[in-house]
Amino acid sequence: MIIGLIGSGNIGSTVARLSVGAGHDVVLSNRRGPETLSELVSELGPRARASTPTEAAEAGDLVVATVPLNAYRDVPVAPLRGKVVIDTINYYPDRDGHIAELDDESTTTSELLQLHLPDSHVVKAFNNIYVDHLAVLGRPTGHPERSVLPIAGDDEAAKRSVARFLDSIGYDALDVGPLAEGWRFQRDTPAYVQPYAVPGTSYPTWSARPVTADLLQEKLQEAKRYRDM
Repeated sequence: MIIGLIGSGNIGSTVARLSVGAGHDVVLSNRRGPETLSELVSELGPRARASTPTEAAEAGDLVVATVPLNAYRDVPVAPLRGKVVIDTINYYPDRDGHIAELDDESTTTSELLQLHLPDSHVVKAFNNIYVDHLAVLGRPTGHPERSVLPIAGDDEAAKRSVARFLDSIGYDALDVGPLAEGWRFQRDTPAYVQPYAVPGTSYPTWSARPVTADLLQEKLQEAKRYRDM
């Protein structure tokens, strides 16, 4: 499978490494141009190449949009029609500026991206785990320390495709429901980052620990209880 990456920062480059390690080809892109990705492409080897965001969108069987929220409208629309798009985006008002509908929680980042990509199938994933933990927690299917990542999306077939991809790179998927439920594992919720960190350790040196579906479900339920209060 070819994984297209629109954005090749911390999350994008980590997903690219995991993808290549699982036998996928990757097409990397960023806003600065393919030439700025030569070192990463060299590290990843013959399964990787650099391109423009439009070319990455066209080439990908599955496409990962991993850009700052303030750049989500730059994600190309036409080449992503009919495709599954994994959204890793988090909302940071100090970086992105305040967005009223996110501040009042009437929508989510993934729903904004879905509105921008009306003919694509957006699935939320990868946004609730610290990138260094994502890099090291993958385990083979059936491993006793296999970790789970939450996903949310409005299209069931798209979520199955993302779950298969996660499986290939060493993770189980927990289906949280439609895109509107993606807030349950967004920034500053109990399911964001902390479940994967060993208690007592702290950023930037915190250690990673496996996360079971039961533990993640507990944290997702905590988020719901807090919102309902």
